[in-house]
Amino acid sequence: MIFDRLKRFSIVLEGAERDGPAAFSPGQAVSGRVVLELAAAARLGALRLRAMGAARVHWTESRSAGSSTAYTQSYSDQVEFLSHRDTLMAPPDNGEATVLQAGRHEFPFTFQLPETLATSFEGKHGSVRYWVKAKLHRPWSTVKKAKKEFTVIEPIDINTPALLAPQAGAKEKLARAWYCNRGQVSVTAKIDRKGYTPGEVIPIFAEIDNCTSRAVVPKAAIIQTQTFIARGTKKQKKSVVTSITGDPIPAGKREVWHGRALKIPPVGPSILQCRIIQVEYSLKVCVDIPGTSKLLLELPLVIGTIPLHPFGSRTSSVSSQYSVNLDWLSTIPEQLEAPPEYSAVVSSPEAEQSLAPPCRSELGDILEGPFFAYIQEFRFRPPPLYSEVDPNPVSDGIRPRCMTC
Repeated sequence: MIFDRLKRFSIVLEGAERDGPAAFSPGQAVSGRVVLELAAAARLGALRLRAMGAARVHWTESRSAGSSTAYTQSYSDQVEFLSHRDTLMAPPDNGEATVLQAGRHEFPFTFQLPETLATSFEGKHGSVRYWVKAKLHRPWSTVKKAKKEFTVIEPIDINTPALLAPQAGAKEKLARAWYCNRGQVSVTAKIDRKGYTPGEVIPIFAEIDNCTSRAVVPKAAIIQTQTFIARGTKKQKKSVVTSITGDPIPAGKREVWHGRALKIPPVGPSILQCRIIQVEYSLKVCVDIPGTSKLLLELPLVIGTIPLHPFGSRTSSVSSQYSVNLDWLSTIPEQLEAPPEYSAVVSSPEAEQSLAPPCRSELGDILEGPFFAYIQEFRFRPPPLYSEVDPNPVSDGIRPRCMTC
């Protein structure tokens, strides 16, 4: 048979890693080739290619219509993003098969991705997938198939005013137990912006007041919410991406977080524009109160793919760019002391040296970093030029004014 002679039938995409799929952005061109290796000459039919991309959701729910009657309701929907067909090898006009000699044969292909695509995603009740499938037809036999999946990542630039805006909120809760009022717990929290990328650190500024008679425990977590939509019904799945736990706050005390660090692990970006699948993130600051439910404060987050520009926002910190540990910020007192006078810290020779630009030998490996910018400090304005000639001489026609009058 012919496929006893077929050593290899596969699809290779340009830019694909050995152990992973290739990644593309909407609007890019996808290029690759179908590889066919024959151990001997063979008669083949057409070789066709199809590229597909779609979002699919599906789940079931059990419902009861009485004490003994139950049935299962199924929900499913699909949105197609990509559909491309191409013929890489067509049979001759006379309808006969094409004879290929033994060896390796490659059939290149290229197609353009649409400008609007959802990011590839795998969830419990749905997925967003993209793939390329090749079909090799042969006379009087079944069709041989090869499939190759690839990843699409929708770019989300966090350097936009909406995603650079600070997020803040406040909540309070009255703790009750057995109809007894045990006091109130309040929390206020703020983060410097709404958009972040994986690997960044979120500095959390929060204030927790514990006016109850028992100790409470503050926590912060990043929550991922997957929403699946079909036939007007929603199905959600929430999971904790990462979390931190603060120290217990005694009764009647207050705790302040001066930029408590919460690092974002490698997670998929937000999916906000798909009709049937949405992936959203939020930062939740909660307080565990013994004997009653938790106090929850939620701040929206957007996980993007294009990181913050080094000079894109004044509110962004270098620590959030390079994931620096911000635990040292918790030691900053609430009432900051006035800074000392400049002259009390730096003498005149040191001041002159500090105003001079650094030498390359002193910088070491700093110039080899991701970026380096030397901004010249403010300099003292030089004194006016000295001249023995008066630039504004007194005219001979003007009588000198008596200084004693």
